[in-house]
Amino acid sequence: QAQLVESGGGLVQAGGSLRLSCATSGFIFGIVAMGWFRQAPGNQRELVAAVTARGNTNYADSVKGRFTISRDNAKKTIYLQMNSLKPEDTGVYYCKTGTTYTGGSWGQGTQVTVSS
Repeated sequence: QAQLVESGGGLVQAGGSLRLSCATSGFIFGIVAMGWFRQAPGNQRELVAAVTARGNTNYADSVKGRFTISRDNAKKTIYLQMNSLKPEDTGVYYCKTGTTYTGGSWGQGTQVTVSS
């Protein structure tokens, strides 16, 4: 059974940085694409960054140039480095196995709050 545990969220001022981590277990991490999603209050959950098993990455337009997703297969962990944070980046950030909105396994989420 896949388990995903996010960490690294918090409160930061606009322009600041945070690094999220997602530690995983219970599946063959090295062959699975992974994604970071976020959900702002009143909004639908959206995919912000994805990384394939080979390390290819893709980003939502709203975070391109500011966020970087990466993976460490030895540690079975993915990361999301978030720079130049904006108030609109506020939300609960979730990691997930796979990059679609259905199927797969979700973490419990970590709150990111960006103050103006």
